[in-house]
Amino acid sequence: MKHETGRWTRRGFMAAGGAAATVLLTRAGARADAEDAATALKLPTADGVYVQAPLPYDPAALEPHIDAATMALHHGKHHAAYVKGLNAALETQPSLRSRPLPALLADLDSVPEAIRTAVRNHGGGHYNHALFWKLMKPGGGGAPTGRLAEAIARDLGGFEAMRKAFSDAAKGQFGSGWAWLVAGAGGKLMIGSTPNQDNPLMAGAGALRGAPVLALDVWEHAYYLKYQNRRVDYIEAWWNVVDWSFAGRLYEAV
Repeated sequence: MKHETGRWTRRGFMAAGGAAATVLLTRAGARADAEDAATALKLPTADGVYVQAPLPYDPAALEPHIDAATMALHHGKHHAAYVKGLNAALETQPSLRSRPLPALLADLDSVPEAIRTAVRNHGGGHYNHALFWKLMKPGGGGAPTGRLAEAIARDLGGFEAMRKAFSDAAKGQFGSGWAWLVAGAGGKLMIGSTPNQDNPLMAGAGALRGAPVLALDVWEHAYYLKYQNRRVDYIEAWWNVVDWSFAGRLYEAV
């Protein structure tokens, strides 16, 4: 507190200093979370080629919602094939491989036309799946908190409305593709879907273009062993494994 003369008392000075330190620590923590999220999406390379990171949990860890057999096949075969295809496409273009993959996907016009489609498909497949694994965790689900929850309420009418719109986007994607929660200009949230291995980083995403915050794979290989043709059941089950903590960090990184 201050004296009437306007000078700080010792107690008031210490209290203000403690409050300021708390604010600084809170901001530092937010920056650290954002940096952690950004680091998590720096796809690893070794000896000049992309390498596939292991699953961040055991293949059976998401059961009963997503089964171990699907996870092993999805990560060990499908995702691995995208990494292999991306490396093959960039074999004669080492300068492109030195660029972060998200930046490369956001500027596909800079990729030679002869390999552009391969980079789009395989690069998109690698990025999308690397993100997908981290957006799930054992014992996940529930609802987001913090700034992401506030943004969902502001832009999408609250969690239940967001969940329905996202599920509808996933159900309505014709054929193979992905559903997305995306942070656009000013952090405004949007929901939509993309075909094949396209994602919101790419120019072709149109109005959906922005930074991914949440992603759901609706290719049949993501669910067919357990759910057969019941995509709706897979989508509903998937909400039980969403890692809202990581999604929130992605939003903070925007």
